[in-house]
Amino acid sequence: METISVDICVIGAGSGGLSVAAGASQMGASVALVERGRMGGDCLNYGCVPSKALIAAAHAAHGMQHSGRFGVKPVTPEVDYAALRDHIRGVIAAIEPNDSVERFTGLGVNVFQAEGRFVAPDTLEAGGKRIRAKRFVIATGSSAMVPPIPGLDTVPYLTNETVFELDSRPEHLIVIGGGPIGAELAQAHRRLGAKVTVLEMFDFLGKDDPELTEVVRRQFVADGVDIRARTMVNAVAAADGAIAVTVIRDGRPEVVTGSHLLVAAGRQANTAGLNLEAANVHYDRKGINVDARLRTSNKKIFAIGDVVGPYQFTHMAGYHAGIVIRNILFKLPAKVDYRAVPWVTYTDPELAHVGMTEAQAKESGIKGMNILRWPFHENDRAQAERETHGMIKLVLDKKGRVLGATIAGSRAGELILPWVLAVSGKQKIGTMAGVIVPYPTLSEVGKRAAGSYYTPKLFSEKTKKIVRFLLKF
Repeated sequence: METISVDICVIGAGSGGLSVAAGASQMGASVALVERGRMGGDCLNYGCVPSKALIAAAHAAHGMQHSGRFGVKPVTPEVDYAALRDHIRGVIAAIEPNDSVERFTGLGVNVFQAEGRFVAPDTLEAGGKRIRAKRFVIATGSSAMVPPIPGLDTVPYLTNETVFELDSRPEHLIVIGGGPIGAELAQAHRRLGAKVTVLEMFDFLGKDDPELTEVVRRQFVADGVDIRARTMVNAVAAADGAIAVTVIRDGRPEVVTGSHLLVAAGRQANTAGLNLEAANVHYDRKGINVDARLRTSNKKIFAIGDVVGPYQFTHMAGYHAGIVIRNILFKLPAKVDYRAVPWVTYTDPELAHVGMTEAQAKESGIKGMNILRWPFHENDRAQAERETHGMIKLVLDKKGRVLGATIAGSRAGELILPWVLAVSGKQKIGTMAGVIVPYPTLSEVGKRAAGSYYTPKLFSEKTKKIVRFLLKF
């Protein structure tokens, strides 16, 4: 069997793997890239890109139905699911060239479209060849976790890898999982005309601040999404051409019957088939174990992105890629810093977060904590666009440093960036309160929240006495 030698071998052509391969190759390293599936990985083909394309269609349909608030006669849209599927495919196709074999071959990367399997601590087998590398980067990502629900294997069900191929509207979509993926897809399909029921074992969007998720939940209810939180899925069965899901809610059994079933109950790291034992790489059910420099138990092998966690987001895979490049190419002991990791759930309203929640700050024993809030209905741009459902919530320490921020509201994902900078830079709230914000923008919500920190002192009796005294001169 032929053996090739390279500086770096990257396993997985998703967001993180492609970033490492492109960066390393352009900086002069010899690179092999191994991918058993589609170039671009989950994000391009089954995740971020198709889901946002679907959400954009749902947003357009919802706007047509609710334009009356602007004095524009509303209409009921006719949704062509086959055309919708083509729209999603078209968006993917527009981005594909950036992640293509041709582009990476042009960059000097040796691309292997095959499954990779370690046969030694420094050797991988792929496509009938052996690849020996000075350093390996495992970036195999994650896939939908299929829970061990009795009867699930007897009925057809959808995951994020198949739901975007629907060419007709589901009559009644049952979603198992009320996390970000389940929530986004549930609301999108509801706005496109399907009946939707969400079954969640714990709390709806339970990883975020409950005060802010309530803003999102209220909109889901207004949209007609049936959310059943604290509900245990007990069994699944076929029922006269439909799918019957038996659940336990408040200690009592219930049956929910629908036409389609979507499983969105979390993600699992893709480690199967890698033969990590041969590479002396330790892993568990959560994924590959790494240190702060993203090195595995075999210090010549790094792992990044979803396969290591703890945050399974495309932007974190990109962040990991930068850490690895600094370690491998520049021999710098770069380490991950998770203090200011942002995330966004692309529901309507959007839900964005960075840093600590109020509950986390309390659990950490932070003394003298301050909580600031400002509602969207106090913002002129939000009023003009009739997007008044929302709020920003800030968590500060006793010195006024920003520890965390959560935003529920229109374009929250765009509004979170300055708060990411504030948390990562350990900035005090005065920095945010003092910036000049263009009017009228939604960004004023954040500035007004920051300014409210000074309101009690600014308009206190003590301040009034000082002002009255100074005005005598």
